Amino acid sequence: MAKVKICGISHEAEINIMNELKPDFIGFAFYGKSRRFIAPEHAAYLRAKLRPGIKAVGVFKNASLESVAMSAETANLDMIQLHGDETGEYIAALREYVRCPIIRTFRIASAMDADRAMYSTADYVMLDGGEAGKSFNWSLIGSNRRRRFFLKGGLTPDNVDQALEISPAPYALDVSTGVESNRLKDYRKVMKFLLAVRNHKAKN
Repeated sequence: MAKVKICGISHEAEINIMNELKPDFIGFAFYGKSRRFIAPEHAAYLRAKLRPGIKAVGVFKNASLESVAMSAETANLDMIQLHGDETGEYIAALREYVRCPIIRTFRIASAMDADRAMYSTADYVMLDGGEAGKSFNWSLIGSNRRRRFFLKGGLTPDNVDQALEISPAPYALDVSTGVESNRLKDYRKVMKFLLAVRNHKAKN
């Protein structure tokens, strides 16, 4: 069964929803220009309330190695997600600062972009359309993929089945806007999304 990451958590009420519905991952956005930005100290407060077994991922964009390491330690992160222009050299240097797995996000506009992602030195790759709340042409991913990937962009409870029928299927689905109402995570939408993922296994 595919895993689920609910990204952009910034309020205690959202943590309460996560604790009840139990996605596999949640995401904290440490990129200052994001509307979901959260300070490391507040992320640490929310992280302490998160149910054991749900992994906390920190999302960074072109941040200094020192600031990533500081945030990872302060918020007790389980994984690091890089969402900018970070190079293989940056990833190698970051491994000297943090010991948790690294996800590298790639914006997919062509099959060449998907091919490039497959050779990343990160522990996982995330394939994204690059525009918030918008999907990309999933056929660009192709069928000859030998590594697990997160799928992001334009996901909603209504297109989960379609997303999971990509060949090969994504390791995890990453959703934020698609489970929100009024810019906050919506209990019913999160529940519907998770049920769609879990019921997909039952059908296949």
